[in-house]
Amino acid sequence: MTQIKMYGTPTCGDCVVAKQVFSEKNIDFDFINISGSEEDTKKAIELNNGRRRIPVIVFEDGSILVEPSRDELLLKIA
Repeated sequence: MTQIKMYGTPTCGDCVVAKQVFSEKNIDFDFINISGSEEDTKKAIELNNGRRRIPVIVFEDGSILVEPSRDELLLKIA
């Protein structure tokens, strides 16, 4: 079972970059499309301390990155 969860939308530029990084590094993750899901949107906002920003990426260790740059994400998964 994949332990990394990414809350986002298919058209979000930062989400596309994060997906590319995970793909390049062969890292499995669960993509949770918050488009059209009020429950998933609320969860993403809750995880981000009430702010509406995506992607919200929750890692196996419980840490969270929000709108990480490519370099920030690469550093985290290194």
